[in-house]
Amino acid sequence: MGRYVFEGKVISGSNIGDKVFIPRLSLSPSDVVIPFKFQRKQVPLAVSFAMTINKSQEQSLKHVGAYLPTHVFSHIQLYIAVLRVTSREGIKILIIDEDGEDTTVTSNVVYEEVFRNV
Repeated sequence: MGRYVFEGKVISGSNIGDKVFIPRLSLSPSDVVIPFKFQRKQVPLAVSFAMTINKSQEQSLKHVGAYLPTHVFSHIQLYIAVLRVTSREGIKILIIDEDGEDTTVTSNVVYEEVFRNV
């Protein structure tokens, strides 16, 4: 089955821990100009990479996605994530509120106890 189906495990969202199976698909072009039919088999997956905001320093990237499931601990983290992208069109930010809904606002968390002995 390994040559025809990929097995995965959901790591976030409402179905955490569920096993998923991604089958290989048969693709046939619908172009009538080609005088013959051919079929290509392909698994609908795209390779992607992830890194922490701190590891992204001194990197320039065409596409940056920031997932913020909680408030930003330090505004410099969000600043660095946004600063890494080379164009405005290349950044996507997903912010989740306390109810699990998408939002456009996040808070900068400040722990006052850090400043007590300063």
